[in-house]
Amino acid sequence: MTDAKQNNAPQEPMLSTIRMPPFAKQIPKVHEAHGVSRKDPYYWLKQREEPDVRHYLRAENAFTDAHLEPQLCDSLYDEMIARIKKDDSSVPYRIDDHYYYTRYEKGREYGLFCRRSGSMEADEELLLDENKLAEGCSFFSIGGRSISADHSRLAYAQDIVGRRLFEIRVLDLTTGKTFEDRIEGAGGDIAWAADGQSFFYVHKDADTLRCDRVYHHVLGQAQSEDRLIFHEQDSAFNVHVYRSTSKRFIFVGSSSTMSNEYRFVEADRPEADFRVIQPREWDHRYYPFHLGDAFFLLSNYEAPNFQVMRTALDQPGRDHWQVVIGHNENVYLDNIHGFANHLVILEWERALPRIRIIRQDDGAEHCIAFEEPVYLVHLDFNPDLNTKVLRFNYDSLTTPLSIYDYDMDTRERTLLKREPIVGDFDPANYRSERVWAKTQDGTEVPISIVYHKETPRDGSSPLLQYAYGSYGISCDPHFSSSRLSLLDRGFIFAIAHVRGGSELGRAWYEAGKLDRKWNTFDDFIACSAYLIAHHYTRPDRLFARGGSAGGMLMGVIANKRPDLYRGILAIVPFVDCLTTMQDETIPLTTIEYDEWGDPRKKACHDYILSYSPYDQVKHQEYPHMLVTTGLHDSQVQYWEPAKWVAKLRANKTDMNMLLLHTNMDAGHGGSSGRFQRFKDIARETAFLLTILELSHIKHRVPSRSK
Repeated sequence: MTDAKQNNAPQEPMLSTIRMPPFAKQIPKVHEAHGVSRKDPYYWLKQREEPDVRHYLRAENAFTDAHLEPQLCDSLYDEMIARIKKDDSSVPYRIDDHYYYTRYEKGREYGLFCRRSGSMEADEELLLDENKLAEGCSFFSIGGRSISADHSRLAYAQDIVGRRLFEIRVLDLTTGKTFEDRIEGAGGDIAWAADGQSFFYVHKDADTLRCDRVYHHVLGQAQSEDRLIFHEQDSAFNVHVYRSTSKRFIFVGSSSTMSNEYRFVEADRPEADFRVIQPREWDHRYYPFHLGDAFFLLSNYEAPNFQVMRTALDQPGRDHWQVVIGHNENVYLDNIHGFANHLVILEWERALPRIRIIRQDDGAEHCIAFEEPVYLVHLDFNPDLNTKVLRFNYDSLTTPLSIYDYDMDTRERTLLKREPIVGDFDPANYRSERVWAKTQDGTEVPISIVYHKETPRDGSSPLLQYAYGSYGISCDPHFSSSRLSLLDRGFIFAIAHVRGGSELGRAWYEAGKLDRKWNTFDDFIACSAYLIAHHYTRPDRLFARGGSAGGMLMGVIANKRPDLYRGILAIVPFVDCLTTMQDETIPLTTIEYDEWGDPRKKACHDYILSYSPYDQVKHQEYPHMLVTTGLHDSQVQYWEPAKWVAKLRANKTDMNMLLLHTNMDAGHGGSSGRFQRFKDIARETAFLLTILELSHIKHRVPSRSK
């Protein structure tokens, strides 16, 4: 610790009595590119299996545990899981004459995949007990499941490391026995051929983790004998495979950030050659849906917000496409689903989703109306195309996940299930809002807000601000039962829908990527300023949270405006972005040139360097920070957060907490299991409450009105 840290930093209660943090050793390393030299003394932390690396990560974990009271973490965890119904079940969906669902039993971490035949009154068949598969594993995840067309076989992809490299196994549902077939190094996609004797799957490169090949596997043969269907040579593309909802076709998609292409084959002719729908074109993305004698396609060709097209099966190319729904610069088309007499579109306007339904016989259309100021809608799994009933999901910042069946002719809405919240939860006790913050360039950025109705709006309340802002992924204002532990303690929660997402259409995404990435960071800061100016909170009670690419956002605001935030939660953060984007052997690097830029080009290199959190660490004060990672993270390698924390420790001039927690048994998504993930959330919540205690800020616990 430097003299400046010892003599000039403010002393806070408790911190003066806690042992010294672990300081990582420094080994000289310099990166040279475009005439720029970057010192990287913590580069050695990339050696995952080195004892010194493991020792450092465990030392950081111990330091984190010393600062976050175990009793507080445990009590918050107990509080969160107490809200969850232990013996719960999903809403069944029907395929042919079978009803499939997942149920959970009290005291067990994982689900039981089941079905009933004929009706829900029939005897239950237990198809897959994930609890048995997970026995003896510190991590377990099912990446995909697929039932054969005759319902006699179940293929599933499992991961026991957290690296998202799956093994595919197959169950004979008539005998309950597992086939000897093992598919290693796979993605989670599985698509059965019509005969149920073979399926298609995706291969993943073991080093880059890019899905690069599609194979056809016949039951009983060795994986080495599988037929290669498609090999994607372009390292900027990922492949995936699936069977159409109609069951008639197998689709193979190949996608990059800016373009894609699809090929197809009849599911009952798995040995036939695949046909391309439309060859890839720069800045053209399309998504096919088969219905009857046509393909319906979402396409952004000369339509940034997408339009709906239709084409005959024997003339799939773009030259034959006909417009069904034209382009609207104010409405973003997100998803489509077809039925025998209805076309359903999920679309967004002014950062709110809606469902539009069009009758195919007469063209009459209507939208399903929703009343809350902020909400979320998704199309659910709808396997039956010969029905007039649409299933969709709805939730909001105050309404738990709700599953509806909707009669598209009578417009009658039936609530099938609402996520049960155990205890005295009452949505009437909470308020949600949508406000708009103006940035320096005049752009209006939407903010979704939720709080307990008794929480004061005079600037005295603590507030947690969240954002993501990359890849065109929108920040969904979904319900979270664990968030109640903050709201009931007087916290306000706000989502900043910054540029880089798609809440306001494709242009919103384009304005927050590549050489306009700084808009994402400046938008977040502008939203913070708005929340302070309008008395939702104040800087000494304002916290920020972001994960993955949103963790990069956390790193940037920590460097640029550390004075604006009391604390920051950086979850699996992408913070050493320039070093990663210069290394083509690291997972996702080449795929993401279209998102961040190719640093082999000087202009891109210099722009990424301008915001790269690791490279821009300064000799200055920083907010309290909790940083998390997973040793087996496949998306953001663990060494990025580890290096960042090590560099922050050596440079920051304050006595604020800087904590790093590495999950030694998990990857990007954190702990597996139904309940274990709440330990991560409890740790984050404990960090926020601990900071408030250290700052002598008394959080209030509102009484709950019935």
